[in-house]
Amino acid sequence: MSYQAMHTAASGMEANLYRLENTANNVANSSTTGFKSQRVNFEDLFYETVRVPGTIDGNGLLTPVGISAGLGTKIQSTELNFQQGSLEQTGQELDVAVVGDGFLRVQDGTEVMYTRAGNLTQNAEGQIVVASADKGRLLDPPITIPPDATEIGISADGIVTVRLPGQQELTRLGQIQTARFINPKGLLQQGENLFVETSASGPPLVGNPGIEGRGQLRQRFLEQSNVEPVRELVDLIKTQRSVELNSQVLQAGDRMLQLLAQLRPF
Repeated sequence: MSYQAMHTAASGMEANLYRLENTANNVANSSTTGFKSQRVNFEDLFYETVRVPGTIDGNGLLTPVGISAGLGTKIQSTELNFQQGSLEQTGQELDVAVVGDGFLRVQDGTEVMYTRAGNLTQNAEGQIVVASADKGRLLDPPITIPPDATEIGISADGIVTVRLPGQQELTRLGQIQTARFINPKGLLQQGENLFVETSASGPPLVGNPGIEGRGQLRQRFLEQSNVEPVRELVDLIKTQRSVELNSQVLQAGDRMLQLLAQLRPF
């Protein structure tokens, strides 16, 4: 049984090391625009059953309990937390935050991707793009800002307008559409604040912001990371203690095996 206890403890250490990596990623992205924190879920492994509850004992009676030994734990899943992050006022005309449910749509070649990071900008052609270290990805549907525009407005329902020289009225350029998912936790993370749909997330429900459950837009604001540093610190301490306890079980199992090996017959 000592060998089994050591393998069980090792499974706990392995699972908690994965949890530590997840905590490290959350903390590292505590200042990332639109970042959504992630938690690790565990589940227990199979059980070695010596006696099933409800069997007949030697006296012909039903046993109220059984005998079994667990074989450890493993990672069940990692779950995204889409709770709204705090809003920070930036004053930038093309900064926009999604307040409520929904994602901005982004073109990446022929693929449409989704993001909560609304730090938008313009490329050399005046098209609105999502800023990226590698390349600017066009907003979907695409919207182009005239080079002589003096003022840009983005309404709560996604209408983009500009003020052109010599005109009193604002000129409407296009409509920002957002998408929501029945199961946003089923989206696949791609890095660079981007997600793609999967069969688990379901198809995107695309439309104008502010209707059919989609959140409204707020210009000149950005959604901040929803990572809670205090909670991550608590998780870090719990993970450290769990790893320490499992390591002590490993050491205890090793010492017991050494004692058994040193036994001599009388």
